[in-house]
Amino acid sequence: MSDNGYAFLLSTMAGISTLIGFLFIYIKKDRNSMISKALGFASGVMLTISIIDLIPNSFLLIIKSYSRIYTLFFILMGFLIGIILSGIIDKRVGKSSENGLKLYKLGIIAMLIIMLHNIPEGIATFITTTSNIKLGIILTIAIALHNIPEGISISIPIYYSTNSKIKAFLYTLISGMSEPLGALISYLFLSKFVNDIILGIIYSIIAGMMINIAINELYKEAIKYNKKNTTTYFLIGSFIMILNHILFG
Repeated sequence: MSDNGYAFLLSTMAGISTLIGFLFIYIKKDRNSMISKALGFASGVMLTISIIDLIPNSFLLIIKSYSRIYTLFFILMGFLIGIILSGIIDKRVGKSSENGLKLYKLGIIAMLIIMLHNIPEGIATFITTTSNIKLGIILTIAIALHNIPEGISISIPIYYSTNSKIKAFLYTLISGMSEPLGALISYLFLSKFVNDIILGIIYSIIAGMMINIAINELYKEAIKYNKKNTTTYFLIGSFIMILNHILFG
């Protein structure tokens, strides 16, 4: 198999791992408790990914070309753009005070933001694998592990708001398949043009989007369903992502 073939295979495997999160809908728990745990967990995951992964990587990529001051400026601008974009997505999807519709909206927003997150990951996996297969495998494992809780953040809200396992599966699958889509985009268009500055700015934008949805959407909604469980599962999600970062970098 060619290096490009391995790159597409690994990016697809990383994307498919998102579906493992879908399996959590089969856990038989009290509805409110399960929603609270899942949203709290997903909030911790998104916040931690942004702080210990996306923002530091953004800094390391941009500082190769610019001074520290300019690097921080680019990251801050990207971060603010991400917050604004997530707010626009929130308004476009629509607001509702009705719990079922609010929960469905959260699932859709999570899917859209995670798709935007997965596309540059697919690009990074493709570029890394074509230059060093061993590093590509390590990167794929790390991405796959944090894609699992991302799958939870989509499938649980969609399932409990629609009572449809098919919708929960399809929306989670669509999100996961944005990973190989990123690899395809890289192969067709970006492999010769993408640079560290562009990737760094993209990461900072996604960090802003993820932190905004983690705090202002997922965590706040989780508390409404079961305040007692939320903080515990938020911390569990954070711990798992920190452990993943320590083990796989």
